[in-house]
Amino acid sequence: MNASQDIHANTPVLRRGTPLEEASVAVIMLHGRGSSPQDILSLVDYLPREGVTYLAPTATYATWYPQRFVVPRAQNEPHLSSAMGAVARALASVSEAGIAPEKTVLLGFSQGACLALDYAAHHPKRYGGLVGLSGGLIGTDQEIGNYEGSLEGTPVFLGCSDVDFHIPLGRVQVTTTHLIAMGASVEERIYPNFGHSVNEDEIGAVNAMLMNLLA
Repeated sequence: MNASQDIHANTPVLRRGTPLEEASVAVIMLHGRGSSPQDILSLVDYLPREGVTYLAPTATYATWYPQRFVVPRAQNEPHLSSAMGAVARALASVSEAGIAPEKTVLLGFSQGACLALDYAAHHPKRYGGLVGLSGGLIGTDQEIGNYEGSLEGTPVFLGCSDVDFHIPLGRVQVTTTHLIAMGASVEERIYPNFGHSVNEDEIGAVNAMLMNLLA
């Protein structure tokens, strides 16, 4: 991928919570399509801030990749590879500050959730946590799965409506299956007749995950 194709290469990363150099836990927050890092960082109002740093990369034109997440991966390139690079850079900045992957959470909503889940599946290791709020693994049914490596017990939370127009329920469920096969500890919560949004129960689950990392 050349520089002209790396569409997300020079976008800002917004931060909230404890300064990165002083934190013991990091959360990389990936916003949805048509949204912004400010929007995803608004969740921090309901999450622990003492000892936790929150980093939110910015998608160019508010879109990580152009097509739906269930189309062939090639149709979302080179934007998808560039988005993966943005996540990798955020993780690198956290690592350089001395926060281990085991104390780092990847969290996303909608398109950002798909990106977070897919990044972890393609770059498996023990993370502090993985949170997909209304999302699933990226690609066609034939493309997902057969990932190499282990998530080594990474706690994963997946929350989604059963009637989400953007996120097919079946994709959430098969994402759970694949992540368990990779050695993750997955909690999947499906909310009947809920909209494409984040609810209090999901925020409570994220809170619990972060408190465990802080303990």
